[in-house]
Amino acid sequence: MSNSTQYAKTLTGVPKLDTNEYYGRARIAFADFTFASTAAGSVNMFTIPNGARIISGRLHHAALGSNTTISVGSAAYVNAAGVTVAADVDEYKAASGSTGVGDLGFALTTALGENSVVDAPLGLVVTITTAGTASGLATATITFVTD
Repeated sequence: MSNSTQYAKTLTGVPKLDTNEYYGRARIAFADFTFASTAAGSVNMFTIPNGARIISGRLHHAALGSNTTISVGSAAYVNAAGVTVAADVDEYKAASGSTGVGDLGFALTTALGENSVVDAPLGLVVTITTAGTASGLATATITFVTD
């Protein structure tokens, strides 16, 4: 029988399991923003701490206006190696139509950040970005594991 990487660590203790792998605490960040005929742009929603493992997120929005889209991404940051990582407006959710009320998941696949570990010593700012002129409320919630 084979063992997962994490199970093998429990047998040997080397290297020690990170808290984001076992017995970590699930945390939730929540933020809301009301667009008021706001031209396209990004909104900083919340910061995820360094070392946190992202589980998933939810984005809810009102009907933001005709020909609008909304995406979930991250602001620019500097990683632990000192490399500046550019902002990525759709890192966690590609642009989706927001002309009607929406309830969308984000960070739901490995390619879109599910189970990724934050490598940003000052924290990772999660953003929502709209295209078009948006009006209405948007809320975001993300679940992550740390300490």
